[in-house]
Amino acid sequence: MSKSDPNKVLRRLPIVVGGLGALLLLINRLLSPELTNSQARADVLGVILSAVLILVGLIWQQVQPRLPEAVQLIGEEGFVLAPDLPQAVKTELAWASHLLLTNTVTRSLVVFYQDKVLLRRGILSPKSEVVPGAILKRVLEKQKPVYLVDLKVYPGRVEFDYLPENTQGVICQPIGEEGVLILAAHAPRSYTKQDENWITGIADKLAVTLNQ
Repeated sequence: MSKSDPNKVLRRLPIVVGGLGALLLLINRLLSPELTNSQARADVLGVILSAVLILVGLIWQQVQPRLPEAVQLIGEEGFVLAPDLPQAVKTELAWASHLLLTNTVTRSLVVFYQDKVLLRRGILSPKSEVVPGAILKRVLEKQKPVYLVDLKVYPGRVEFDYLPENTQGVICQPIGEEGVLILAAHAPRSYTKQDENWITGIADKLAVTLNQ
């Protein structure tokens, strides 16, 4: 389903007002039996103002991008932790995952550390095993995050079969040198730069906890 734009009417208002003003000026000119110098100056000013309003409206239409379309991810809501983790680690993972699910567009996430799935939370795929593909391996090797803004256009999306099948966007964020935080969004191009910074900070915090 697509999100409605609350500013749609406001962004079109300058075009409507400018067009209406230009139309009224034209009607006034046609109905005037004699054109005076003052009326001519007023008409010029009115035309300029109408043109400016229409131009502003057109610019607003262009600079306000359409909000990305969000979908309902396919899967069951779940929260799965590896049973052999220390209680302190479980608490940290629960805290971090809750923050990500409630403060970003993330709807599903996986913590993969030392070749083991430590956490799955949110909308879960039937498949729980994570087999690192080319993208995940590159994140582990280069220690740099990868943001797939619109997953369906990437051939490498097949490696994320442990995420909901209609996942729209994915971030793979390194957790130290031995793990990756994998986040699935329900809309393409929906993570902001602030979200990415937030995710980096949480991953760094998890790296400290898991390395103890």
